Amino acid sequence: MRARRWIVALALPLVLAACTTPGASSGANASGGAAASGGAAASGGTLVMALSAEPDVLDPTLANTFPARIVFTSFCEKLYDTNETLSLVPQLAADVPQVSPDGLTVTIPLRQGVKFNDGTPFNAEAVKTSLDRHRTLKGSARTKELASVQDVTVVDPNTVRLTLKYPFTPLGAQLADRAGLIMSPTALQQLGDNFGTAPVCVGPFKFQSRTSGSEIVFTKSTDYYDADKVKLDGVTYRIITDPNVRRANLESGDVQAAERITATDAIALKNSPDVTIQDVDTIAYQAVSINVGNTTGTATPTGQATTPLGQSALLREAFELSLDRNAINKVVFADSNAVDCLPLPLQSQFRPSDPQCTPYDPERARQLIAQSGVPTPIPVNLMVPAGNEGPRTAEVIAGMAKDVGFDVRINQQEFVSALSAARAGQFDAFLIGWSGRIDPDGNINDLVTTGGSNNFSGLSDPQVDDLAKRAAAATDQAERADLYGQTIRRVKELRSVIYLYHDAWFLGTSKNLQGVVYYPDGIPRFKTASLAG
Repeated sequence: MRARRWIVALALPLVLAACTTPGASSGANASGGAAASGGAAASGGTLVMALSAEPDVLDPTLANTFPARIVFTSFCEKLYDTNETLSLVPQLAADVPQVSPDGLTVTIPLRQGVKFNDGTPFNAEAVKTSLDRHRTLKGSARTKELASVQDVTVVDPNTVRLTLKYPFTPLGAQLADRAGLIMSPTALQQLGDNFGTAPVCVGPFKFQSRTSGSEIVFTKSTDYYDADKVKLDGVTYRIITDPNVRRANLESGDVQAAERITATDAIALKNSPDVTIQDVDTIAYQAVSINVGNTTGTATPTGQATTPLGQSALLREAFELSLDRNAINKVVFADSNAVDCLPLPLQSQFRPSDPQCTPYDPERARQLIAQSGVPTPIPVNLMVPAGNEGPRTAEVIAGMAKDVGFDVRINQQEFVSALSAARAGQFDAFLIGWSGRIDPDGNINDLVTTGGSNNFSGLSDPQVDDLAKRAAAATDQAERADLYGQTIRRVKELRSVIYLYHDAWFLGTSKNLQGVVYYPDGIPRFKTASLAG
C-alpha cells in the first residue's frame, strides 16, 4: 500500500463550514484533489468529459448511480455540498440549519434571488415540492434517506422547516447528496414522471440533450445566480466505458477530461506533455456482495438464498480467506488503493481503531470447506460491471478462490444492467463499488439494513437494523463510533459483504484545462473550469 495523504477528520453532520459556494477554489494541485491549473484562463469553449459508465435516469428522486452524481454537479444544485476537507457547506441553503434542542425540528434558510434554469423562482415552496417528491414518489431512491422526515413546512418564502419523527444526525449529509437536489416545480408539473428526460434545476449549466449510450449535452445557463464564475459555454459528458479508449481520447484531445483513468495508465501519463493527472484518496470502497437473502428483489421481504455460498457463513468465511487483498491491489491497481476490510473510509473519525481483518489464509479456507461437507468445486456466479478494473479484479479473485475449491464464473454486464440484476437478486456474488458518503450512516444504512435499495445481499438482521438506527439517532460522537463499530462487527459475523479496499481515483485532464475541482468524494466539478487560450 502506497503512502497516503490523509485528509482531516470528517466534520459531524449539521456542523457546517462558513457559507461559501463550492467550486470556487483556485490554485494548482495535480495530486491532491483541488483545482488543476494551466495557462491563462479564457472564457468560452465546450468541455468534453469522458465518463466510465452511463448514468441512469437524470431524475434526482430516482437516480441511483455514481455517474449520475457526477452529471448532477453541472446542472442540479443541492441544499448543501462538501468541500475539500469533506465538511458540509451551504449551496442552495443560505446558512447552517437551526436544530431544536430535542433534535426534532430543523430549520433551513435559503438563498434569495435564485432562479431555476427555466426562469422559475427558487423558494421555499420549490424546496418543499422536491423534498416531498423525494419522500413519497413511488419508486423513489430517496425514501429511506429521508425516512426521518415527517413533514416539510414553508415558514416563509426563504425558509423551510423539517419536522422529524426521531433525531437523525446524518440529515445534513443526506441533504448534501441527492436527497438535497432541488428541481424546478414548473418542470415537475409539466413532465411529471418524465422529468428525467428534460431535467431542470439550479446550476451553472442547463440540460440540452441526451443520446442514450453516447453523450449528454449541457450549455451555459443564463439564469444561474453565480454566472460570473462560469467560463465555459458548455459541458458534454461522453460515455466511454473502455479505459483504453478513454486514455486514447484524452491523449488525442478528443476529450479534455476523463475520469477513472486506470492506475497503470496514470503512472504512464504522469510525465505526459499534454495531460495532467489528478488523484484523490477517495471515500469510495469496493466489495463483494454475496446473495444471502435477495430472492425476489431488494424492495421485497427477504428470503433465503439457495446457493452454497449464500446458505453458509462458513463457506463465505472460506471465500474471504482465499482472497489476498494486498496481491489484488498490487496486480490490478499498482498498489495505489488502500487495502481495508471496513465500509468506513480511512478519513473517518468513526472507524474502529482495530479493524481485525480476516487474513489471507488459503489453508484455513480449505479446512472450512472440508468442514462444510459441500463437494468441490463449489460454483459461484460472480457478476461484475464491464469496464474499468472490475473485470480484471474478478479474474484475480476467481484464480485465488479456485485454489481453495471454488469455481468462480465471471458474468460481465453493462453497469446499469448489472445494478438492475443485483436489485432483482439475479446473482450469487456481485463485485461492486460504493462511491462513499461523508457520514458513516451513508456507508452502512441502506446497504446492509433490511429493505435497503442498495442492500444487494438481501441481508435482514434485527441486530444490524437496531444498531444502525441507534447510531444515526445518537448525537454524541463517541457513542456513534461505538455503535457503528458494533454494527460492522455484526456484519462481519454474517459475511454478507466482503470489503476489499478504498479507491484511489485518477482524473486525467488536458494541459489547457484549468479550474477543475476534484475532492475526495471523487466527483469532478466544472463550475469554475476554463480552457486556456
